[in-house]
Amino acid sequence: MKIVNRALFALVLAGAVGAAAAQQDQANPSTGSSANQSSSAKTSPVLSMADQKFIKNAADGGMAEVELGQLAVEKGSSDKVKKFGQRMVDDHSKANDRLKEIAVQKGIDLPTTPGAKQRATKDRLSKLSGDQFDKAYMTDMLADHKKDVAEFRRESKAAKDTDIKSFASETLPTLEEHLKQAQSLAPKGKTDRSAMQEPNASQR
Repeated sequence: MKIVNRALFALVLAGAVGAAAAQQDQANPSTGSSANQSSSAKTSPVLSMADQKFIKNAADGGMAEVELGQLAVEKGSSDKVKKFGQRMVDDHSKANDRLKEIAVQKGIDLPTTPGAKQRATKDRLSKLSGDQFDKAYMTDMLADHKKDVAEFRRESKAAKDTDIKSFASETLPTLEEHLKQAQSLAPKGKTDRSAMQEPNASQR
């Protein structure tokens, strides 16, 4: 009988503990959802449509600049063009990495490969060689960087998100340097060939 009484007492005690726990959960409904609340608190604020468009376009253009720069290093006939291409690879790779960090923080998915327009440009340039490649590549770089400088300058003033505004402001001086280089190397009428040639090219 003592054994039976002890067993009954244990069952009654367990039931009482369970009931108390249930009452406590009902009294504090927020406890069970604390994990969800914590997760929600980490969600990044939504970017404006203009800021989203800017960083996606910047990512698309940045990847293209790297790929075209690699092409210039490989196919360029002028040392100046090759060096310019290498700078495009170095500078835009750094900018792309920073842009990826910002996108992760903001919860934005960036393109992972250049768009159709950028791919078409690469395909066109890849079919050229020698002086023809140099001229076409630098002409494209001049046009691209005029557009890039205008967009980054505008975003450095008008961006709603402070991180994106800082990115645009910090990257702008580098793009302006690229533009100056492109202007000095791009074809200029009848003098375009001499602008592309290396100093000792005539001695080959």
